[in-house]
Amino acid sequence: MSLSGIIGDLKRHKHARLKGSVVLMRKSVLNLDVSSIGATIIDNVSEFIGRGVTFQLVSSTVVDPSNGNRGKVGAEASMEQWLTTLPALTSGENKFRVKFEWEVEKMGVPGAIIVKNKHASEFFLKTITLDDVPGRGKIVFVANSWVYPQSKYRYNRVFFANDTYLPSQMPAALKPYREDELRNLRGDDQQGPYQEHDRVYRYDVYNDLGSPDTGKSDDARPTLGGSKDHPYPRRGRTGRKPNKTDPGTESRLTSLTDIYIPRDERFGHIKQSDFYGYAIKALVKGIVPAIRTYVDLSPGEFDSFQDIIKLYEGRIKLPSIPVLDELRKMLPLQLIKDVLPVGGDYLLKLPMPQIIKEDKKAWMADDEFARQILAGVNPMVIKRLTEFPPRSTLEPSKYGDHTSTITPAHIEKFLEGLTVPQALDANRLYILDHHDHFMPFLVQINNLDGNFIYATRTVLFLRGDGTLAPLAIELSLPELRDGLTTAKSEVYTPTSTTGPESWVWHLAKAYVNVNDNCWHQLISHWLNTHAVMEPFVIATNRQLSVAHPVHKLLLPHYRDTMNINSNARQTLINGGGIFEMTVFPRKYALEISSYVYKNWNFTEQALPDDLIKRGMAVEDPSSPYKVRLLIEDYPYASDGLAIWHAIEQWVSEYLAIYYPDDGVLQADEELKAWWKEVREVGHGDLKDAAWWPEMQTVPELVKACATIIWTASALHAAVNFGQYPYAGYLPNRPSVSRLPMPKPDTERYAELERNPEKVFVRTITSRLQALIGVSLLEILSRHSSDEVYLGQRDTPEWTSDAKAQEAFRQFGVRLNDIEKRVVAMNTDPRLKNRRARGFAYTLLYPNTSDVKGAAAGITAKGIPNSISI
Repeated sequence: MSLSGIIGDLKRHKHARLKGSVVLMRKSVLNLDVSSIGATIIDNVSEFIGRGVTFQLVSSTVVDPSNGNRGKVGAEASMEQWLTTLPALTSGENKFRVKFEWEVEKMGVPGAIIVKNKHASEFFLKTITLDDVPGRGKIVFVANSWVYPQSKYRYNRVFFANDTYLPSQMPAALKPYREDELRNLRGDDQQGPYQEHDRVYRYDVYNDLGSPDTGKSDDARPTLGGSKDHPYPRRGRTGRKPNKTDPGTESRLTSLTDIYIPRDERFGHIKQSDFYGYAIKALVKGIVPAIRTYVDLSPGEFDSFQDIIKLYEGRIKLPSIPVLDELRKMLPLQLIKDVLPVGGDYLLKLPMPQIIKEDKKAWMADDEFARQILAGVNPMVIKRLTEFPPRSTLEPSKYGDHTSTITPAHIEKFLEGLTVPQALDANRLYILDHHDHFMPFLVQINNLDGNFIYATRTVLFLRGDGTLAPLAIELSLPELRDGLTTAKSEVYTPTSTTGPESWVWHLAKAYVNVNDNCWHQLISHWLNTHAVMEPFVIATNRQLSVAHPVHKLLLPHYRDTMNINSNARQTLINGGGIFEMTVFPRKYALEISSYVYKNWNFTEQALPDDLIKRGMAVEDPSSPYKVRLLIEDYPYASDGLAIWHAIEQWVSEYLAIYYPDDGVLQADEELKAWWKEVREVGHGDLKDAAWWPEMQTVPELVKACATIIWTASALHAAVNFGQYPYAGYLPNRPSVSRLPMPKPDTERYAELERNPEKVFVRTITSRLQALIGVSLLEILSRHSSDEVYLGQRDTPEWTSDAKAQEAFRQFGVRLNDIEKRVVAMNTDPRLKNRRARGFAYTLLYPNTSDVKGAAAGITAKGIPNSISI
């Protein structure tokens, strides 16, 4: 529209009211006690009409000199008519009409809105829309926020229109409101303990994992973060009182109490994953005691693979546990059905894991063992072998020489006619090396009851058909000698014979999978996605306005992360929690992750950099991804590079809209503060690392944002949603080993010949650990019924910028193309690593084209936007 047309339009609407609508959800709809919803949905919706909730528009163009030159504030408006028969609304949403007394010619164009809740309880505000603003058209204020009674706040709740502004471009009338909102979210003058309605984002160390006040040494845990010995990413501050015994640690809550996080970080939608936190708590409070009682009443262990398969056929019954009745009163019916057994019913009725659906013994094959290293739940550890024998990086002054004892004689007969040097030169030797990962901790770990853990190395060969074959497995134990922790090692190789020799080889693979399962859970999953992302969530909310382009870009990838992490601290990774109960490092688990975090490098989290570091790819300017895989049929890397490239392209196109050159970026004060805080506070224990980007150029920002999005979406999907399909069957990925390798001329070796399955299952995870661990994986591996996948936004009006909307649409198109590519590759008979028997690799299948909700449950498919489970 021309300038004269706009002026004419303004004159015609000089005295017109602005009409709009409000979409919100009431607390009762989102309450977990869903039994009351049906009775209240009609009766209580009328309470919002009238003066219960008011709105005041704030001008973006006209200032009020009497109010510090802030944008002029209009008169209060109230919600009027409740609109029904609106198919665009999802279940539980209510839409109301609202009219504002607002003369655009006099008051200017609205750019923000003040919302006051005069009710006694909170509600979830989704959007406020002005239908036809003269000279502007439709204006949408995207809230997606809980609004508590006004008495709970020291300030007004202000929401901005969905326009995007760098700090220097923000209209002067709105700048004070922008600054106020960031100051409120930082809450640096509020020490806590914080209340449910608080919106404070502050940092703290992991000092709430133990319970020192019990007086039992085994209940205490070291503080992670804030020290050279135990560095760690920061987590959200709760401000709870310190423990009396150790004032440097934070007191814990009962397991059915929510840890404080800013309210908007807690699940705010009607979705299955709203209940995951409660499902985990139910597991801890009800199911684990039931399992313990069952095991006590039914002494004994698994004796065969068929005993374990009974878990999925519902043949194990639970005793009646009173606490389950209390939990049932709190939880929705579907959740009760899914995760809470009724006393006397079969235990959990667990689904059959995909890895054994079609063939109960396929997991035992060497080909499948090796395939899962490339296309399983932890495919980001394998490295190309560049020297032989493999060497250690452990400090010689403490550990002596830990060079591998694997020799050419062990492996050359499997190299398709090549010598070891020739195989190295041809990039055909690879290694899954967990030796250095666990050797420094094995003395302590193996002193724990029920543990006998080896540190393992597995050498693999890339065969001519593109598949991997395991050549040799080295099992090592620590041996104290002359003041050094040296290694005592034995090497095992495949055998074509049957009998106990073949089962010794199967056990060697099991010990490898014990190492790999622990590394997956502790490092690949918890540390490298959940823990390292939380500082970015906190810093973004503290330093970047909701109007900032980077905030709008990253926000979907933070959804629910602080919430699921707080649940983890309360029931999963805490002292005595589920992780310590089911994975072998037990009370040393989080300490090990702190040790590993010392070498965490943000720049290496980008997939191409990670592949190059591990020797799995080389730089190749001619490739669209700028790297070339040395194992072409490497499903995680092949699909991952396509996803990475799409993310990077989307981020580059989006940021180019707002940062036309490096000078604009360097002038962005909010961005400077954000990156400084990420580096110096959120990841402050590594602040002096030389690898941190300086954040002076647009390419640096593109790479950083792409890495954040990759980590929160694709990387987490790759390590999370295959947990039950692969590890739900414990023999395939045991979490503990309890006994040493049977030796010839011993009773266990004789039993290995008589009853090999019994020896195998008695060597690995106990029945108690298996029942608890598998129950947890079944919860964690589910997609919710309204999952928001990569390439989707939960609010279509997330920005008013047409260029940004188009770039995002193109991103979705590229992801759809990747889906087609994945489907085609999974049916290509030449690509043997992409399929087990009936089980294709789809963990990095974006899932954007599926009908909403069609892929709920345990599908081993799809990339959600964020770490929400």
